[in-house]
Amino acid sequence: MISVTANTIFQRAINDYHVHDEIDHPMVNPYDSSSLEHLLYLKCWIDTAQWHMEDVVRNPEITPEDGLYWKRRIDQQNQVRTDTVEYIDSHYLHKFADVQPQDDAKVNTESPAWAIDRLSILALKIYHMERETQRTDVEEAHIAACQQKLDILLEQRKDLSQSIDELLEDIAAGRKYMKVYKQMKMYNDPTLNPVLYGSQK
Repeated sequence: MISVTANTIFQRAINDYHVHDEIDHPMVNPYDSSSLEHLLYLKCWIDTAQWHMEDVVRNPEITPEDGLYWKRRIDQQNQVRTDTVEYIDSHYLHKFADVQPQDDAKVNTESPAWAIDRLSILALKIYHMERETQRTDVEEAHIAACQQKLDILLEQRKDLSQSIDELLEDIAAGRKYMKVYKQMKMYNDPTLNPVLYGSQK
């Protein structure tokens, strides 16, 4: 069950990040660099750092200069995140390369890696919502509201985990097949963003 492995690794990455709780603290990936586990840990570390970048940029007292700096950092981080998702999909494309889809096989609405991406973000939501339930500086109503949200997030993780496992089982059995579309982002491409290629004239 990949979901068990992924959820365990995501929790480890989140806990490791929060030992120092610094966006630019170096990541030490404990898994072999050629393994899927390495990619899963990297993916969640990227997400965790970006989560905190998003917090920083929403500071109402941030200066316009700092706001622009963090917006660009977030854009860069999001590109790395997307690249890592594609590496995970490449792992599964290779793994299932010899599977012959059944005649009535269907394609899923999203690839395995993009579903795993949502699982990583969900792990972060659960971590931070749980911390909200442990605060001692807020009213009981806040704790109760956050606990209710946490319960929903935990149920969502259970459902998403099951869906990911079932998707991979279906692909392995030929009931579904992988069809991956590489990213076609335009705003980072100097040949496709008119603001960027216009500035080169």
